[in-house]
Amino acid sequence: MEIHQSAVILLLVLAASFTAYGQPHDIKPCYQKFLNQHLGLHVSEHDCDKEIRKRGITASGTANGCKDINTFLPANKNNIKVVCGRNGGTPQGGNLFKSNHPFPVVTCKLQSGQRHPNFQYRGKKSTPPYCFEV
Repeated sequence: MEIHQSAVILLLVLAASFTAYGQPHDIKPCYQKFLNQHLGLHVSEHDCDKEIRKRGITASGTANGCKDINTFLPANKNNIKVVCGRNGGTPQGGNLFKSNHPFPVVTCKLQSGQRHPNFQYRGKKSTPPYCFEV
């Protein structure tokens, strides 16, 4: 199954728009999971195996526990939030903003995996324009 990167980024920015403080108790665990699985300021396309293993990223409901695809944003929370502000993004209607600048993403695709944590991912870095939803 191919996941469109724009859809992933929409979800990422939606999750990143919450702050760690003042969240309802049911939102905070989701936000923390998002940060663990997707934010990686210094993650490169060569770090997929190491980062996925270190962070304990798994896919429930799969036979081997390995996610087919995981994305990392080589950014911090503020880099993502700025797209939804006046200078970083262009409103596209509703709660959708298009980034004014290319936004880097590292996409890690599963190449092989017997069982978590025995897997191999191939990473690819890209910087297409993305739309973000707040």
